[in-house]
Amino acid sequence: MISNKWAKLIKSLHLKKYRKTEQLFFVEGEKAVLEVLASDWTVRALFATENFIAQQPNAIKTAQLVQACSSDELVKNGTFSSNDAALAVVEMPQWSAFSAKADSWTLVLDNINDPGNLGTIIRIADWYGIKHIVCSPDTADCFNPKVIAAAKGSFLRVQLHYLPLAEVLADASMPVYGAYLGGENVHQLQLPNIGGYIVLGNEANGISAITGEWVNRKITIPAFGAAESLNVGIAAAVICDNLLRLSASTPAAALK
Repeated sequence: MISNKWAKLIKSLHLKKYRKTEQLFFVEGEKAVLEVLASDWTVRALFATENFIAQQPNAIKTAQLVQACSSDELVKNGTFSSNDAALAVVEMPQWSAFSAKADSWTLVLDNINDPGNLGTIIRIADWYGIKHIVCSPDTADCFNPKVIAAAKGSFLRVQLHYLPLAEVLADASMPVYGAYLGGENVHQLQLPNIGGYIVLGNEANGISAITGEWVNRKITIPAFGAAESLNVGIAAAVICDNLLRLSASTPAAALK
């Protein structure tokens, strides 16, 4: 069984203030738990079904505590509607201060509220090899269980930094691209150099006026139908695909 002490702790980690206080969060489901066990992140405790424990004798050795429990207990204490594998309590990583690297892309999120959208964007960043995301302080917490679930294992490979966006972009030495409904066609962009910042705005209101002051290239995804807008996760994927593809196909000499 999951002891009362651990059950109470896991329940508290559903809330941001307790995650911040404890510097802990939890990961659910077989694939994500196996990825975190295989990483260098510290797994404080692993709660798993006997079947999972029997099938993963080597993986579970990296957890500081391993405790068998039923799938019903995993569901009761976690957020999944079904979980017949495991739940891991994990220490938050201590990332270095953000510093943009030349010739690299950085996603910038301006008040992205929906945890599912944030998790999807983390996964997209991982797919395109983007290692850093800068978030406004009011963006959803990256250790929210819904974010972790949507990101799958990608939260292990992408670092998120919560900073005042205007301060970060004011010091930008590379182009700042902002996603707007009106702007340069992302399919036809000419890149002045490889790398830069890609700013995505709030699901309902877009990029804020304060952040928008630092955008020096407005870009848009052209519509071929009548939909009013795109989900921010889908927009992130389309923009990343175009900019990274252009970067890969543009000779370095052409950028000088």
